[in-house]
Amino acid sequence: MADFIMSIDAGTTGVKVLLLDPEATVLARTYTEFPQSYPQAGWVEHDAEEIWNATHTVMRRSLDEAEKDPSDIRAIGITNQRETTLVWDRASGEPVHPAIVWQDRRTAAICERLKSEGLEDELRRRTGLVVDPYFSATKLIWLLENIDGLRDRARAGELAFGTIDSWLIWKMTGGRVHVTEPSNASRTLLYSLRERAWDEWILEQLDIPRQLLPEVAASSGRFGQTDSGVFDLPIPISGVAGDQQAALCGQACFEPGMVKNTYGTGSFVLMNTGEELHQSDHGLLTTAAWDVGQGARFALEGSIFVTGAAVQWLRDELNIISESDEVGPLAETVPDADGTYLVPAFVGLGAPHWDPYARGAYMGITRGTTRAHLARAVVESMAFQTRDVIDAMNADAEVAPTELRVDGGASVMDLLCQFQADQLGIAVKRPKNLETTALGAGFLAGLAEGVWDSLEDIGNKWTAAAVFEPASSRDEVDSAYDGWKRAVERTRGWIEH
Repeated sequence: MADFIMSIDAGTTGVKVLLLDPEATVLARTYTEFPQSYPQAGWVEHDAEEIWNATHTVMRRSLDEAEKDPSDIRAIGITNQRETTLVWDRASGEPVHPAIVWQDRRTAAICERLKSEGLEDELRRRTGLVVDPYFSATKLIWLLENIDGLRDRARAGELAFGTIDSWLIWKMTGGRVHVTEPSNASRTLLYSLRERAWDEWILEQLDIPRQLLPEVAASSGRFGQTDSGVFDLPIPISGVAGDQQAALCGQACFEPGMVKNTYGTGSFVLMNTGEELHQSDHGLLTTAAWDVGQGARFALEGSIFVTGAAVQWLRDELNIISESDEVGPLAETVPDADGTYLVPAFVGLGAPHWDPYARGAYMGITRGTTRAHLARAVVESMAFQTRDVIDAMNADAEVAPTELRVDGGASVMDLLCQFQADQLGIAVKRPKNLETTALGAGFLAGLAEGVWDSLEDIGNKWTAAAVFEPASSRDEVDSAYDGWKRAVERTRGWIEH
């Protein structure tokens, strides 16, 4: 019997594929980037066909790298950038518009309109989300309002809406399956957490045709099988989750109160709240974590829009570094940021502030400020933003987290992990396998197909490679954080509206 799992991680800037054995050992890791476009200020788009082509390429390459055949694959798992919105023609499979990326801010005015109509509180109660351009619904409204005839075609059942998981499943099954699962559905602002279904009241209020939406299946279970154009034999697609919920699974945060942070393009802090649907009073989101066939499990989430993207900014726009992995060594050449703070509100501020009109700033600059100080300020901004969210979780939750499990590209920096531990006053643990997002999707697929027996079995695969304990005085730590909060306040509401 085939024993290997193929896990696809379709991120914001590229697609990664892992091949896993039953011990969760990575046999192959392949990756390719795809381009983003920025047609106007605040707009971010993808070519969905390029995402699919990149995915198909790395799927095949992973088999070649591991010297495996499609017949060796028991199942495929998918994890994806969330909220990114796509509409395509059911007959031709052609997208009607480029995918509107989660970072895109073009719908700020639509959000203001929904708030002025008095919908914000009820939308939050039903979905666990705030009204912000981040989420899929306002992007879908924009498409329906700005492309001639789109709403009529949607009502006629000619079109399909999906986040990137739905798009990839559609492509992989040859257009036979239009489906998503709770962790992705719960990020659209269209899904009722309590009813665990698309919310008919919301669809009516937002004038979104029900015919557009995919079926919602459990996160772990058979979604469909690959078409002959993908591989020469059908392979089950058996696990799907949005990237941050997949990372929560990959970090084995299966007990309520466990917390992880993924330092990616943005950063996303999630706390498992189990069966409890916890409504935040401090700017956090309530989201579905997963459903492995035992009913939905939930999480509190703090979504930080820009962390790793600030490193890319240093590399691509400022040319301060040539490669992203240079930022840590450069930042370590100075003992601190010399009183400077980089607030990377390039696309507004996410949790816990939720200000789409904020913009980035570098403050406290003197004639003695160097590129190393700026690099250090970028690294420190990741930790400060994470503390913003963890402090909100401490205020919301009955039990404060006792450790933070970290992953994502920036988590390889010891400087960041130690600074983070100092800011939070709790241990920061970095796992042996940092590919937790792809691991989580692989776990969900393998669980459905019997490669692993239970979540407990999966949890036994997790081991820490490094543990960072708090080492700085609280006075020193809190003084630095006070400066951060002052800097954030100065970026708020920068764009007039």
